[in-house]
Order: sequence, then structure tokens, then C-alpha cells
Amino acid sequence: MIADILGVPGLEDASREDLLTLIGELRAVNASLMARIAQQDERIAAQDKRIAQLERALGRNSGNSSMPPSSDDLPGRKTPPRRPGTGGKRGKRPGAPGSGLAWSAEPDRVLPHYPGGSCGCGTDLGEAADEGVARSHQVHDVPLVTRTITQHDLHRVRCACGRTHVGVRPEDVQGSPVSYGPNLRALVVYLMVFQHVPVERCARLVADLTGARPSTGFIHGMLTRTAEALRDVVALIKTLITAAHVAGFDETTVRAGAAGTKKYILSASTGTCTLFTLGGRDIASFAEFGVLPAFTGIAVHDRYALYDHPSLTQSLAGHQLCCSHLLRDLADAAESHPGQHWPEQISRALRGLIRAANTARDHALPTVAPDLADPLILELRRGVRVGLSVLPRVPGPASTTKQHPGRLLLECLRDREDDVLRFAVDTRIWPTNNLSERDLRPHKTQQKISGRLQSEDITRDRLTIRSYISTAAKHGTDILTALHQAITGNPWMPPATMPT
Repeated sequence: MIADILGVPGLEDASREDLLTLIGELRAVNASLMARIAQQDERIAAQDKRIAQLERALGRNSGNSSMPPSSDDLPGRKTPPRRPGTGGKRGKRPGAPGSGLAWSAEPDRVLPHYPGGSCGCGTDLGEAADEGVARSHQVHDVPLVTRTITQHDLHRVRCACGRTHVGVRPEDVQGSPVSYGPNLRALVVYLMVFQHVPVERCARLVADLTGARPSTGFIHGMLTRTAEALRDVVALIKTLITAAHVAGFDETTVRAGAAGTKKYILSASTGTCTLFTLGGRDIASFAEFGVLPAFTGIAVHDRYALYDHPSLTQSLAGHQLCCSHLLRDLADAAESHPGQHWPEQISRALRGLIRAANTARDHALPTVAPDLADPLILELRRGVRVGLSVLPRVPGPASTTKQHPGRLLLECLRDREDDVLRFAVDTRIWPTNNLSERDLRPHKTQQKISGRLQSEDITRDRLTIRSYISTAAKHGTDILTALHQAITGNPWMPPATMPT
């Protein structure tokens, strides 16, 4: 029997001792094979986990994470699907206002054009009777910009009493014998800070457009000079944000300094003011920024832990977690747990509450009507309960055990429901922090163009100027005009009223 099973001839005549020895050897081989199988199972499990992590990392895009939309085009990335019901093809929607050139009732110039030559009868058309305009065509164009050199002669005069007097130099004329005027200085700052043009290309652009040839050193130095003129304005902006009822807080990475050190741009935004600073993603940098520790309103932000740190939030009236981040996290949960209905259920309820809050705000209502909000909140809570039941916590100490992101998201929706849905009970509160993200986006454009910024001090000057022009733009002020005012020593100032 044993010989047939093992396929070893001659076992029928083997002694008991030989059989026991063989059995022992077989057990040792079996134990070795089982250990090897166990190692392979462990290796396969680790590889499966690693593959899942890589697939999750590769599957992250602007639709299921905080990654910018520009990263969706990277090799291997999957473009996020469009949400159902968002419309058809891209472009102008039916009924949306157009933006074509409009006919001007008061053109700057009118040039008459009369037919020339002679008529078929031989009469010169210059002698024909004018019967009025047959057709008109308006052309919108810009004049070619050329540098002009203005010499300011300060005359000396002598009074009859013998005293001499010299004419006063205009305020916008610098003290050096030869200088660039405020229009050109404002232009180079505008190009570098608002349009993200590198300094050498800025010099070339100005030369090609105007004929003036400012040096790169002069152009670069304008950032510091302009920032110095804006210190008082930025201090007022900081005060206005600190006094606001609602403000959004966000941060993004930037490479700055000779070594290209990773830094963070910290931002604070309201509907009328914007403030930026350069620092780190730590308590000291947030405290040095100075807005959060003194802010007494509602802080809109993502789930980064520092926004809940006691030393920064002791004065807050409350939090509003950014629902755009929550919706992206729910999209990620739907991809990580295919076949589960709770991510879509929670997303549907949250989007419904956001639409209801936006509608209520448009109608000047202070809160979302309970008959609209209550069913949606109930649907959200049920989705959270279902998710928690099918996605249990990983057992182990809380300090060392890593929980699945979906579980942490569900616990946040359960434990911080007031901070998730605060916008539904006060329509002055934004449901998302999209405003702050839009304010920060130009800095990412700057970094894509420049790679890194050479100097931390100049980066801070850029952020000072950007705070100023972003705030001015929110008040409808022309940016070039605001920069011209700052450069001539009379910077635009935001109204000293509490923003909402």
C-alpha cells in the first residue's frame, strides 16, 4: 500500500526501522515544504498589498484626491470620469451669455471711405453726390507701444531780492538723472507676478514691445521695491481676514532658495481678501502666519490635522470641512470598494445639501429649509452607518495600526457631522474651500514655469505682491492700475470693513 502511494519499489520487504526512518525523512521534507509555502504565501500577501498600493497611487487623480487637474495628463494616469448629469460636450451651454465683440455706439475714430475712379458713364466719382453710409465695419485693435523719453528740466529762478529757487521734481520721477517711469515699472511687476513671465523673458518682452531695454537686475529688484511699498496694505488685509465671519485656509508646496528646499505657501482667503506667506507645514509656521490663532470666525479647510490643533483654533467659532475634498475622498472609496453603494449614497446626499445651500443663499435665506435638509441628512447618516458596518477597523493599538482611508473618512463623517454640514445651518458659510484653492493655483503655475524660485526673500516679496493684487482684483480694481499706484507711493487700500 505504502509502496504504491510513494512509488518506491522494494518497500514491501523493508523493515520496520527502515519504514520509520523513511517516514521521519518524509515528515522533515513536508515540514520544509510547508514552511516554504508559508513564506511564499507571506510574500504573495505582501506583493498583493504593494500592488494594491501602487494601483491606488496610479489611480489617484483630480477626481478622487487633492491632486491638481494638470496631473491627470501624466503617463499612466486615468482621467477622472465626468459625473452623471453634468451635461453634454464641453463648451458653451445653451442659454449662456455670449462673449463676442459688441458694436460700439461711440467709436474712438471714424474713417470715411469713398469710392474712387470713374463711373461707367465716364464721370469722375469724386463729383458724385454723397447719399450717406452704406455699411460700417468696426475694428478693435491696440496701439503699438513705444518707449517715450521725457526730460524734466528743473529750472532755477532768481527773485528780485536775490534768492534762488529750483523747480520741484514730480513725485513719480526718481532722484537719479536717468530712470524708468512708473508705467514701465508697473508693467514688469505685472508680467512677473501676475503673468508668471521669467525675468529674462520679461526683459525681452518689454524690449520687443516698447523698445526699452531694462536689465534683468532692475526687473528683479522691482519685486523688493514694490513689496516694501505694500507692507501697510498687507497688514490691513491680514486684519480684515482675521475679523471675517468665514475664511478659508489652505497650503501648497513650493521649491524656494538656492538649494530648492521644499517650502509651503500658506494662504488665508475671504470673498474680498487674500493673504499669502512662505513657511513650513508645522505649528510654528502656522502660528507665525498669525491669522488662525487670532481668527474668531468659521474656518473652512481640508482634513489636515494642524487645522484642528488646539494652539491654533482656541478662538475659532467653528470648523467647516471642505466638501470638495470629502467628495473626492468618497470617489476614491467607490473605486477602492467596487460594488459598495454607500460611497455614492453619501456623495449624492452631500451634493444635494450643497445645491440646497447655494439656492438658499441665492434667495438670501439664512439656512436650508428643514424639509429639504432633513431627508438628505438622513440619507447621508444611513450611508455612513452602512459603510462602517462593512468596513470595520483594523484591530490593534490606535497609535501604531494604520486604518484604511475609507474607514477614516467614514469616522470623520460620523464624528464631525456638525463640521461637515455647518453650511446647511448658516448659508454665509461656504460648503467648499474652492475659493482658497483658486487663490493658490497661480503659484502652482509659477512653479511649473520656473521649476523653483532662487531666493526665499524674493519669494516672500512675490507673495506680498500677490496678496495685494489678488485682493485688489476681488474688489474689481484693475491690476495694472493698482500696481502703478503702489509704485508711485499711493497704493490701493481695501475698504476697512469686515469681509463676509
